[in-house]
Amino acid sequence: MARTIAIANQKGGVGKTTTAVNLGASLAAAEQRVLAVDMDPQGNLSSGLGYPKTEVGAHVYHVLGGEMSAEEVMLDTELEYLKLLPTTTDLIGAELELVDALDRHQRLAEALAPLARRFDYILIDCPPSLGLLTLNSLVAADTVLVPLQCEYYALEGLGHLLSTIERVRGSVNPNISIEGILLCMYDKRTNLTRQVAAEVRQHFGSQVFESIVPRNVRLSEAPSFGKPVLLYDIDSAGARAYLQLARELIDKHARSARKPRSTAGRKTRTRRRRSASQG
Repeated sequence: MARTIAIANQKGGVGKTTTAVNLGASLAAAEQRVLAVDMDPQGNLSSGLGYPKTEVGAHVYHVLGGEMSAEEVMLDTELEYLKLLPTTTDLIGAELELVDALDRHQRLAEALAPLARRFDYILIDCPPSLGLLTLNSLVAADTVLVPLQCEYYALEGLGHLLSTIERVRGSVNPNISIEGILLCMYDKRTNLTRQVAAEVRQHFGSQVFESIVPRNVRLSEAPSFGKPVLLYDIDSAGARAYLQLARELIDKHARSARKPRSTAGRKTRTRRRRSASQG
């Protein structure tokens, strides 16, 4: 069953789409089955995976409108284990067209449900705003991954996003939680970067990923070639950072998947010991 992760931040330019593209590619490189969903009308996730808007036919707009299934608009990428639900600027129209629909918040969740067993991860790239598209993404998600730029106003923007997630939890998705906070555009040469990173770790502790994404020229260049950075320059610092993040995420989920089984095992062993002592 897929773990659905919305990659969200209400502030633009923080590395959200970069993370969606490159985390998806890095998970796929580890042979995890990944579906990347482009819910941002700018379509940068789609172009970053090789599909500029001029090469996209049917897309997420048609899925949300009920004209086509997610299966029908899904596209292959250069990576065998990575699939894409693309979008174009037409997606802007969905917010207006769905505003009166009773199930307007649930369209994406309903569309993705039939695919849940086909993938290990579904990554949703959200728009940098709280509208119907972002709300659909948060309703469909199990967790939220928050890319955070190491700059002065980072914590203020993070506070707004966490408040939004709390409102979503209290209304339309009671099970949503924080997957983790990812420090992006990290420049160890500046005092400000180090101060912001230290403050975020102090406030949020284990919710902050150990992996850090540095400022990296190759990471910035890769989208213009329609490639994840690991296909553009696998030896770059950016590629290494996202490969490390993918491993951290896989290991985290493997640990949490083992916990229920180990608890059950302890209960079984306890019952056996009790039966043996009574016998």
